Amino acid sequence: MTFWRLIPVILTVMFAAPAFADDDYKGPIATEDGMYTESWFLQSFMDLSDDLEETTLAGKRFVIMWELKGCPYCKETHFVNFAAEEIRHFVRQNFSVLQLNIQGSRIITDFDGEELAERDLARKYGIRYTPTFQFFGEDIAAMSGLDPRKREVTRMFNLFRPELFLATFRYVHERAYETENLRAYLKRRLKES
Repeated sequence: MTFWRLIPVILTVMFAAPAFADDDYKGPIATEDGMYTESWFLQSFMDLSDDLEETTLAGKRFVIMWELKGCPYCKETHFVNFAAEEIRHFVRQNFSVLQLNIQGSRIITDFDGEELAERDLARKYGIRYTPTFQFFGEDIAAMSGLDPRKREVTRMFNLFRPELFLATFRYVHERAYETENLRAYLKRRLKES
């Protein structure tokens, strides 16, 4: 990564407010391609290694959200889950979310340097449902030579109820995947609440 690409990350870290004010939140934004997005989602140059590195430098975790035009579960994720202040604050503060289109044609550079259209990247990682969230580790070198699916620390697909949705993000943030699988973690969290 070049120094010039790090400047926005450095400035963001230096001048970022400790918490996110919701005064400017106006809800999901309709895009030209018929999907919805959030104003705080990652603006990317479509190089996953750079995105992961910048995200890690900012003290966050990297996640890809796969969506599809007309997907009712994707829309509900925006209008229910991300609309919930507690969820939005937690995800925004601790994660960089890259939104990709499962049928899209934008060119992405994968962690291994391969350049693919979004739809081909989705196929490479076995993404079949929307929305799907892919959560990645923080060490690019550790991903080297791994099968694409093994680069993820966990995956969440389809629509989760808000409490399970938030718990999945907490699972990754807490690095609970190092000691237990997602199902066991969610079951334990539900019993505790």
